[in-house]
Amino acid sequence: MRGVDMGNMVGLHIFIGFWLGAVFGSFINAAAMRTVADKKWWGSERSVCDSCGRVLSSPDLIPIISYIVLQGRCRSCKNPIPRRHIAAELTAGAAAALFVWKFGLTVPMLFAALMLPFLLFHALTDIESGYIYDSWALVMTASGLALRILGGLPAVVDGAMGAGLGFGFIFAIVIISRGGMGFGDAMLMLGIGAFLGWRCTILALYMGFLCGGFIVIPLLIMKKVSRKDHVPLGPFLAFGAFLTILLGAAVLRYFGFGVPWPWM
Repeated sequence: MRGVDMGNMVGLHIFIGFWLGAVFGSFINAAAMRTVADKKWWGSERSVCDSCGRVLSSPDLIPIISYIVLQGRCRSCKNPIPRRHIAAELTAGAAAALFVWKFGLTVPMLFAALMLPFLLFHALTDIESGYIYDSWALVMTASGLALRILGGLPAVVDGAMGAGLGFGFIFAIVIISRGGMGFGDAMLMLGIGAFLGWRCTILALYMGFLCGGFIVIPLLIMKKVSRKDHVPLGPFLAFGAFLTILLGAAVLRYFGFGVPWPWM
């Protein structure tokens, strides 16, 4: 019976994690889109329909459920609700559920949960506008380093090294490519490195570029994009960091490397 109860509790935690993630995904999506549009996303600012501008009521703002009940259309003007809204909610919900399943209620879960909104925000703004906002990247960096105080000075130093390595690697590519890659990507890796530490930052970079190659190379072959087209790197770097959070410890152990706090 105790095993069944524990299984039920884990399932409940994953369920709660999914819905909390979806709620934060909805908020981060709104913050990202308003930031791109140069609008306030805090204070008394209200959510409105993208088509008719009607202020949305509480029943319209329930993550995932409202989209399904409304059949993906505005209650007033009946125009389609952009799919990015439910995509952000589902993505954040699924990621949060995976983090709860992987880590439970632990310090690594705290790191992953705080990192997720920043990763989603940067991915969304880069997709929408091709721009990564330095202010958010700096807050992400400060948050990661502040959280590392829980692990003592070695953990803070590891985070600082990760931030420097992530930023320096992308910045070097920016210089070598003469602007072929954006400076914002370096700022994103500054924040990712602060959370992950230097070993996991190397892995996140590798996974990010690998995922980008899997998507972009076939598009180049099919001539859907050309070498001159701008392809946002931020979402791939964010996904590489996400994969590293889930798989990084196992990969490092497989190759005989030590796993740094808090990811061990």
